[in-house]
Amino acid sequence: MPRTATLPYWADDAHIAPRGAFCAKHLWVTAHDPNELYAAGAYPYQNPNPGGLPEWTKRNRDIVDTDVVVWYTFGSHHLPRLEDWPVMPVQHVGFKLEPCGFFDRNPALDVAPADHRC
Repeated sequence: MPRTATLPYWADDAHIAPRGAFCAKHLWVTAHDPNELYAAGAYPYQNPNPGGLPEWTKRNRDIVDTDVVVWYTFGSHHLPRLEDWPVMPVQHVGFKLEPCGFFDRNPALDVAPADHRC
């Protein structure tokens, strides 16, 4: 669950959009590949070609019963305050791992079977 993270505010046709396409989503999951090291692809600062997560996920590789990599994009947008001058003291970004649909019932409410009662 994203907390204070934000997605980029650039237009879809912005010149930086292809290289930063990994920023379009907060969460990505890919099958582990030791050659996939950077969310933006190989040599992200010097490569003019888009790549990375959007390209890798188009391969539609199976992620069941295999090692996976979970990629989370932390985006931050700073709304200036008077307290930020002359130095911005802090900016919080993060996420929370919270299960949803993990159990088929609430385990705290489980009742022991009738033949095992005290």
